[in-house]
Amino acid sequence: MDGLLGVGRVLFAIAMAFFGFQFAIFAAALTGPVPGPPWIHGSVVVAWLVSAGFLVAGLSIAVGTMARWASLLLGGAILLFGLVHYLPLLVTRLHDPGPWTVLFELLALGGGTFVLAASFPAPPAGGFVITLDRVGRYLVAISLVVFAVQHFMYARFVATLVPAWIPARLFWAYFTGAAFVAAALAIAANNMERLAATLLGTMFLLWVVLLHVPRVAATPRNGNEVTSLFVAVAMCGVSFVLAAMSGNHLNRGAR
Repeated sequence: MDGLLGVGRVLFAIAMAFFGFQFAIFAAALTGPVPGPPWIHGSVVVAWLVSAGFLVAGLSIAVGTMARWASLLLGGAILLFGLVHYLPLLVTRLHDPGPWTVLFELLALGGGTFVLAASFPAPPAGGFVITLDRVGRYLVAISLVVFAVQHFMYARFVATLVPAWIPARLFWAYFTGAAFVAAALAIAANNMERLAATLLGTMFLLWVVLLHVPRVAATPRNGNEVTSLFVAVAMCGVSFVLAAMSGNHLNRGAR
């Protein structure tokens, strides 16, 4: 098995399991970092169901048992959630960056989950999953373009999120936008995809270490910050899976 694929699966599984724990904390009315965007809490009963779904999916992906079907169901649920809850909000608030961010985070995660599903061994009739794999790649690529546009439009705000000890913070905001565009083009065209997706995953991993972990350490009960941390972990996992499944990897059975 490709080493990047194994790392990507584990990182994604960890993120999904943590989302499950977050919803369990909310449902049990315990003190802790309850889910923040792109998730919403809902009723306690729904929170328990969502918690169970994330935990089961994370465990299935981590151990490789029924992982293809778990990934497909999870990806479908994430996409449906985004389209039902955030697409109408985006349509009514086109100039608000918030709905754009959360909707396309969900589209990227859902699409990435379809790619992850295709990375597991295929049953005799696996053509449907291969089609979803292609759809997933385009969803990730489109989402990266949206993130890039936001980095260009709101570069000065993005620069404030860069740790103060890093010089030229505005430059890194623009650089990240350009990196998103380059990665999107490579993924959509399946051209130099392994390199682009590996670098993309490395960038998300650096964000986890340099940006999100310090922010969570400063406010450990802030559910928005904690959720953002694990969204970045999940996107790092998705990127590494894309890298492993690129080129000749794309049409092989896995691993």
